Amino acid sequence: MVEEAKLERSESGLRPAGAGWFVVNLAEAHWNSCEGAGRWCSFEGTAAEARFGEVGINVHVLEPGERNCQYHAEDAQESFLVLSGSCTLIVEGAERALVAGDFFHCPAWTRHVLVGSGTGPCAIVMVGARRPEIEIDYPVDRVALSHGAGVTQRTSDPKVAYADFPAVVPAPSPWPLAD
Repeated sequence: MVEEAKLERSESGLRPAGAGWFVVNLAEAHWNSCEGAGRWCSFEGTAAEARFGEVGINVHVLEPGERNCQYHAEDAQESFLVLSGSCTLIVEGAERALVAGDFFHCPAWTRHVLVGSGTGPCAIVMVGARRPEIEIDYPVDRVALSHGAGVTQRTSDPKVAYADFPAVVPAPSPWPLAD
């Protein structure tokens, strides 16, 4: 029998303190933010046993102009479902408008990034495989750069790709989103 994980209160909400099943509402969950990169809830705790071992899932909220990450490709599949609002998907160097209900399937090595658009917040469910070692590539792309969502020199090092990003900090939950 799998035991229920205890939830601990952090400065910005609830997160699991250890292994086990749990239920938490987005309005009460722990959220993080990074200036220019939105807010997100990963549903995970900080202890190793409270991390998700096989699949990562989060809800990311982007305001217009905010990107979810740097333009990149990795050796693992990812999937994205827009819950509300709108965003611009930059995929393989081209722009694609996404709105609520749109699903983006992203096979391994597909270059991509999402940027908030429209007049209000965009909420996106993001799902990806978890492995101890992940290969990643941050290529230079003019379309991504035009949205402030790319690197100026190709790298495979996340520390280099995100060197200019502000610190990640705990943030209040934006859930439910205002219309």
